[in-house]
Amino acid sequence: MGKNQHVVPNNGKWQVKGEGNTRASGTFDTQKEAIDNARDKAKNEHSELLIHNTNGQIRERNSYGNDPHPPKG
Repeated sequence: MGKNQHVVPNNGKWQVKGEGNTRASGTFDTQKEAIDNARDKAKNEHSELLIHNTNGQIRERNSYGNDPHPPKG
């Protein structure tokens, strides 16, 4: 399982950061561009995608690997 990917705001732009990394792997003008990029990375690495809002709080989380909380049924 690879690193979880975070989409975070930074000075009016959006960055994609691997969990634990200090440097961004990409900077984008729109959140949608950053999400698309991070989603591809998360799928390739079988990890989680965490999308933050403009305040930095997590607003959405998607799993593309081993889901720690799979649906029951």
